[in-house]
Amino acid sequence: MNTWFSKSLGDAIWAFTQTGQIETLFPPLFAAAGGPVGMAVFTRYESEGRLQCEVLAYFSPAAAELAHRVGAQPCQKPSRQALDLLAGAPGCWAVLFPGSE
Repeated sequence: MNTWFSKSLGDAIWAFTQTGQIETLFPPLFAAAGGPVGMAVFTRYESEGRLQCEVLAYFSPAAAELAHRVGAQPCQKPSRQALDLLAGAPGCWAVLFPGSE
């Protein structure tokens, strides 16, 4: 399965509650899956001309179970630009975005 997932976490001021939930749910799922390097969750702040930024979370295909638990929807693979790693192994960048370092 190569499907990525995304979920709006709301504006940047209030997104911390949802990022906290993701950070809590991720470790046991990561451990149960055997710690796959390709299992990760990223965030990106997007404003698109609005006054407040919206925070989007992107779940790699290996994080599909977590994505389903938090109500994320299928999406295209995000570009690496301006992504921040929320949960996952640091080595995930090279696996999920090869050649973009």
